[in-house]
Amino acid sequence: MQAQNNILDFKGQNIYVGFDVHIKSWKVTIMTEKLTHKTFSQEPNPNLLYDYLDRNFPGGTYHSAYEAGFCGYWIHNRLKSLGINSIVVNAADIPTTHKEKVQKEDARDSRKIARELRNGNLTPIYVPMLKTLEDRSLVRTRSALVKDLTRNKNRVKSFLHFHGIKLPERYSKSTTSWSNQFVNWLEGIEMEELSGKQALESIVLSSKNLRASVLQTTRHINELSKTERYRSNVQLLRSVPGIGLLTAMMILTELEDINRFKNFDALCGFIGLIPSTHSSGEKEVVGEITSRGHSILRSAIIESAWVAARYDPALIKSYNELCRRMEPNKAIIRIARKLLNRIRYVLKEKKAYECSIVQ
Repeated sequence: MQAQNNILDFKGQNIYVGFDVHIKSWKVTIMTEKLTHKTFSQEPNPNLLYDYLDRNFPGGTYHSAYEAGFCGYWIHNRLKSLGINSIVVNAADIPTTHKEKVQKEDARDSRKIARELRNGNLTPIYVPMLKTLEDRSLVRTRSALVKDLTRNKNRVKSFLHFHGIKLPERYSKSTTSWSNQFVNWLEGIEMEELSGKQALESIVLSSKNLRASVLQTTRHINELSKTERYRSNVQLLRSVPGIGLLTAMMILTELEDINRFKNFDALCGFIGLIPSTHSSGEKEVVGEITSRGHSILRSAIIESAWVAARYDPALIKSYNELCRRMEPNKAIIRIARKLLNRIRYVLKEKKAYECSIVQ
């Protein structure tokens, strides 16, 4: 009598895992090449997922996917280290039925991701290296601190207006506001009640602390820009009009590698400097720039374009010609594309930019 073989072996078989990520739990769906195995909840731990796969599908080839979001890429990196073929996808790129749109829930989302992973319909997004992610965090932290500082400054101004306290003429200009003398003046303001004085002191103290944090973070970014990893590329980018040190570091940490874009249009699409289009039959409508894109880089490039349009002769000429047939705010988008092309040129060719040379 032949002995029964109870050893499971899924060698050569593909197992597909789609999961919806939340802080306290994951909703996981596992599919084989032909069947849906199970949808379940688990703790947010990549090791637990691997242990389940190894226990129930030993020897199989595991594939997983989840949507990019608040959790970043640490899950992806951990799964890859465990031997799982993990990808991270943009939620907008996952094929979705109308029913899945109107009846959205975690279990259905995980099944959708697993299904499309099995069907080969998911395109992974680019996952930067860990060092790039941490360097990027420093640059983004400064941007967040600057926004907090701006909000706090507005709180101070609102407080002064609310209580009828007028700014002295010497502090009314933007070049003199928030100088050390202005802060000393704020601290010397007397209120009718102690509580009012305490409220103003709290806002001013918060602003001073934020200013110190912004200054410290800026110094750290400056030091980072001088390291071997960034030094030469920062110098190249700063040769382009409108690009300063902070913008250069933002570009380098957000893009990581310019060569990952196969052409200029792909780079524009990633940043979001392409128009939206709607075509039906013989009618095609070209609209404003698409809402999809890298909002941080798009804002930085457009802001830099306003500066470049004043200092680069070729861009000055282009901007003036564009303004004859469109509004300035639309013209600057075209200038931003030209500026982006200059950025791409210096990074790919490793040559400093010379005004009026690159068209």
